[in-house]
Amino acid sequence: MEQFFQQLTNGLAVGSIYALIALGYTMVYGVLKLINFAHSDLFTIGAYLGLTLLTSLSLTDRLGPLWGVILLAAMVMGFVALAGALLDRVAYRPLRESPRLSAVVSALGASIFLQNTVMLIYGARFQVYPTDILPKTVLHLFGLDVPLVRILVLFVSLVMMFGLYFFIQKTRIGTAIRAAAIDQGAARLMGIDVNRVILLVFMLGPALGGAAGLMVGLYYGQINFTMGWGYGLKAFTAAILGGIGNIPGAMLGGVLLGVIEAMGAAYLSFAWKDAIAFLVLILILIVRPTGLLGERVAEKV
Repeated sequence: MEQFFQQLTNGLAVGSIYALIALGYTMVYGVLKLINFAHSDLFTIGAYLGLTLLTSLSLTDRLGPLWGVILLAAMVMGFVALAGALLDRVAYRPLRESPRLSAVVSALGASIFLQNTVMLIYGARFQVYPTDILPKTVLHLFGLDVPLVRILVLFVSLVMMFGLYFFIQKTRIGTAIRAAAIDQGAARLMGIDVNRVILLVFMLGPALGGAAGLMVGLYYGQINFTMGWGYGLKAFTAAILGGIGNIPGAMLGGVLLGVIEAMGAAYLSFAWKDAIAFLVLILILIVRPTGLLGERVAEKV
């Protein structure tokens, strides 16, 4: 039973990272009906930017671990948000009126370009995060020994996810995003600047993805320029699992996928954990093709 709860906490932490990345996929799809294949590479850029800023500015030495990591996360999210805006302006906006296949090809090209750019700048080897950034404290909760960093990853991810949900559901800008997702033509007639809304979506999603990249670096201690492929595939799977275009669905799908992976690795085989996760996805989609929460229009973005 102890192993079960250990794997459960691990799965929740990893799943929350999947969920953060999945939100970027699901928001862009909700507004543009486009899969932003380059989103996973923005997640990778976030991980590498975090390492660069961490080692070059020595934020944790100057401000302490807590405030240093908070400032580091804010900077990473800001830079990756700007990269997302630039991606939209260069790769997607010129093709807004073109056939959808053109945007898909552009997304794939942007993904290849970003991945190879990271490789040329940082090299193909694994990069290692400093090991003394976060405390190695182990918490004793209900008879379990849970690393503090695992709790922090889960807590910060949940705060970001629910913050985004509140922003989308309760603010005027969020209402504009939901309106553009439902009908862009009607949104324009209501005075909404749809291009600005799309730009905001391309900033919010990558910002969360950049934060996820930073958390992966801090949690696992090493990163690689190809990491976006694996995490992006899992996040995209999570978005489909919960219901593509549905923000709560992306959250649920990510967390559920992380838990399924952790349990599969613990009780069946670590080598088969990915296959088990995708098998569950296939079974769920056979029963419910629109995902667990579906593509409800009112919560589509």
